[in-house]
Amino acid sequence: MADEDLDDDPDEDGEEGGDGDGDGEEGGGSDKGKGGGGKKKLFIIVGLVLLLVVGGAVAAYFTGLLDPLLGGDENQSEEGSTIQNAVFYDMDELVVTLSTQGREATFLKIKISLELEKQEDVPKLESLLPRVIGNFQIYLRELRVEDLKGSAGMYRLREELLKRVTAAIAPIKVNDVLFKEMLVQ
Repeated sequence: MADEDLDDDPDEDGEEGGDGDGDGEEGGGSDKGKGGGGKKKLFIIVGLVLLLVVGGAVAAYFTGLLDPLLGGDENQSEEGSTIQNAVFYDMDELVVTLSTQGREATFLKIKISLELEKQEDVPKLESLLPRVIGNFQIYLRELRVEDLKGSAGMYRLREELLKRVTAAIAPIKVNDVLFKEMLVQ
């Protein structure tokens, strides 16, 4: 019985393994290499496909293409209607002297536009405009040239002006302060 089991084993030097030392080793090694190489190629292809699918999904999410599927469309439609109904009020040009250490005066010339929520707020804003201009001028005169440098300086200026206009015309909602022109001389 034991002899019969040994004869059936293909790993033994028998009919299947006795084709030749050179041919058997190369053929056996290359067959195993092809099988392993095929599996490696399959894993690489599957990995690349998965990478493309995941990358495409991430790109679609961040570009907003998936918002209708994820329910994000409702929020954007509310924001879109707010933006479409927005009213822009252009203020008169303001010219102020900036705070400086030296004797030479430095001037700031600025044109500002206020973004309001509704057209009905414009007459109310116009009646309170002297208060807004006064608050703006007081703040702007205390600024130095260094305070206005760079995008961070512009952002701080925008935030401060928005805070002051919101306080000056309290029941009226101002969405944003936009700079149309700004010149430091």
